[in-house]
Amino acid sequence: MANSTVTRQPLQVEHVKMETRKKFADVVAALEASVPKLDPAIAEALSNGDEQRATELEGSSPLFIFLKRDHGALLQFTGRPQKALQYEIGNPHTASKMTRHRLPAGLYAPLRVVLYEDQKGNSVFEYDKPSSLFGQFGDEQVAEVARGLDVSLERALQHAME
Repeated sequence: MANSTVTRQPLQVEHVKMETRKKFADVVAALEASVPKLDPAIAEALSNGDEQRATELEGSSPLFIFLKRDHGALLQFTGRPQKALQYEIGNPHTASKMTRHRLPAGLYAPLRVVLYEDQKGNSVFEYDKPSSLFGQFGDEQVAEVARGLDVSLERALQHAME
């Protein structure tokens, strides 16, 4: 480690919790109906330097589901599986608007959101507010994009809870 350095910086992150009495399956259906799965052609267009094509492929959707993991199924071994899904949600084009200024912003793109059913049968979303995650980089261009993600993500989750 003669030529290595390690730095540490504590972060203050704003954690968001949103609850609804709407059934878990209905929230899942609403979220997945309003936030489409990522079309790999968007990332491919960006990789080929075709930002215009990526914009066309996005259409009017600011966010996409990159991945969905069934965290509740991981509890099967306890004999008490739960309804819990983790989503990676974002937009590769939006991510590129941050990482072009600060590559470490890729640590948080796409964003992670967990949806679960609580003890009372309510559906709950939890996530860390994008602007608080990306704010650590001290770059106003990154922060501006992150504030837009704050709005887009909250709007999408609120819509799924309606």
